[in-house]
Amino acid sequence: MITKRIIPCLDVKDGRVVKGVNFEGLNDVSSPVSLGKYYSDCGADELVFYDITASSDGRRLFTDILKEVASNIFIPLTVGGGINTLDDFDRVLKCGADKVSVNSGAIKNPELIPLAAEKYGSQCVVISADVKRVDGGFRVFARGGRDDTGMEAVSWIKRCVDNGAGEVVVNSIDTDGVKKGFDIEMLKAVCEAVNVPVIASGGAGCAEDFVKLFKEIPDIDAGLAASIFHFGEVKIPELKKLLRENSIIVRL
Repeated sequence: MITKRIIPCLDVKDGRVVKGVNFEGLNDVSSPVSLGKYYSDCGADELVFYDITASSDGRRLFTDILKEVASNIFIPLTVGGGINTLDDFDRVLKCGADKVSVNSGAIKNPELIPLAAEKYGSQCVVISADVKRVDGGFRVFARGGRDDTGMEAVSWIKRCVDNGAGEVVVNSIDTDGVKKGFDIEMLKAVCEAVNVPVIASGGAGCAEDFVKLFKEIPDIDAGLAASIFHFGEVKIPELKKLLRENSIIVRL
């Protein structure tokens, strides 16, 4: 079994970390710089930084805060928000990102993924899919969960991987911030469709939700969460200890 990763997520709006429920009702949490450093120091395997209003505002990602976050952490950093061109990839990577997450930009221009994979390598290209159930199926949403694209999610994700994306983050809008557990059905469907690392996002409410995730979907690579880590409801060292006790391999 591969080593499972625990990944905190910083949703950044106007230079501050925020968190809501079902992508709505955002509340201020903390400084991304201090929070990023805290996670780097306490055993997180990676960190995700999303400028969550860059796409909906039609602007480029804020790079000054990103540079400061990157310079204060010592774990891999994935960055997304407002990534629409190869220039955006270049700018974010030069700010200290290890991987670049693309969502709405790939929906608007599907050629962005193969072009970025060719230039920077598949390991740098992460497809982040905001997915919600619509009429019994899984649908892809754009612009921070605001716009229903009409596209079926699993086939879209598979297409992105076939075009060069080296990793997938599956954000379940239905479970985001609800704290009732990860969307196992949705995640299983994605894991069965692709052969690259898949990160589960949305729904973690307690440490046991991570145990259930890794037990029920042995192929899943990582669990991502925000508010339970931000507010100290789950501490990463204790979570990893629990996972070890349940025969799930993690880096301590």
